[in-house]
Amino acid sequence: MRRRNEGREVNVNAEFGEATESEKPTSEEYAVAKWLKANVPTKKTKFLNHHVEYFTGTRAVDALLTSKWATGKNPIFTTRLEVTDFLHQMLLHKLFHRAKKIPVSEQELKGKSKKKEAEKSKSGDEKDQASACEGKDTKEKDKEKEKEKKKRKIRLEMHMEQMFLDTADAYVWIYDPMPWYYWLCGALVVFGTIGVCMFPLWPATVRKGVYYLSIAAAAFLVMIIALAVLRVVVFCLVWLLTLSRHHLWLLPNLTEDVGFFASFWPLYKYEYRGPGSESDKSSKSKKKRKKDKVSDDEEEKTPLLTEEPPPAAPVVEESLPKEEEEPKEEIAEAASADKLSESESENSQRSSTDRDFEMVEPGDIEGGDTPPGEHAPHS
Repeated sequence: MRRRNEGREVNVNAEFGEATESEKPTSEEYAVAKWLKANVPTKKTKFLNHHVEYFTGTRAVDALLTSKWATGKNPIFTTRLEVTDFLHQMLLHKLFHRAKKIPVSEQELKGKSKKKEAEKSKSGDEKDQASACEGKDTKEKDKEKEKEKKKRKIRLEMHMEQMFLDTADAYVWIYDPMPWYYWLCGALVVFGTIGVCMFPLWPATVRKGVYYLSIAAAAFLVMIIALAVLRVVVFCLVWLLTLSRHHLWLLPNLTEDVGFFASFWPLYKYEYRGPGSESDKSSKSKKKRKKDKVSDDEEEKTPLLTEEPPPAAPVVEESLPKEEEEPKEEIAEAASADKLSESESENSQRSSTDRDFEMVEPGDIEGGDTPPGEHAPHS
């Protein structure tokens, strides 16, 4: 069975779907692999929880076409087809293997971002203050992160079809040559252990020199321990005698994680922490900040417990109808007052005549001689 790769053919075993492979790579393949690892650009990523380096197939082919194996006097390959066949043989000899690119989903990215946010939230107010001071830097970093997010992120998985193709597929390096200095260090360790074991056979002068060196090293270690104890004793005495106002450290960097010479410099460190010192002021300012925060929290909580929300809207709604009803009541009271005045006038008239009305003849009205209480006789 033969397969095609853009017009190129590579021999493949038809029965098992795997290419034929020899036992070990040749010296030329090792040399090509070393040259490719140094000249072809690679990227780092995680593959099955391991940090690996990978390259793309097209870049490897392009690089080999410009190498000495393609342009020298006795070229091994001259076309892209021959280069792909040669790289396929290297793949079969386990110098690298083919991997499958899988784009990372947004859910995975969100999960990672949530973990980072949770870690950031634990830091608290310190990071908030630092972020306020470095606002400009964070904006620039956010822009860079947005650009990185726009790029497609991928992860690698093992490809089921192990063959080399002149495409943009990823190929993970298995070949990892050991640097020359590893061999040198290993040889020195071996010869050093052998020399120590042969100490009784050394010359007398050399053995005497090693003896004095060992005594000097032991004395130096004892001196370091004594200095560490002495500096603590001096600090405690000064601290007790001055009631914790004066702090004096001899060789303050002696037990710090610094270099050999930096651990003996400066010779001493003195601090005054009594009333009026900078440390006292800073502690007072911190206490004030804490008290202010507590008072602010209490002011925010107490209105919720003691005060009740004023019924602003209902009062306004109820007051409006009352204002409208007042003119109506005044009008009704005025009308009732008029009625009362009229009724009082009528009552006054009734009280003077004791009658509602009186029948009068026309003659009586004209004559007017008869008194009002007497009737004229009928003719």
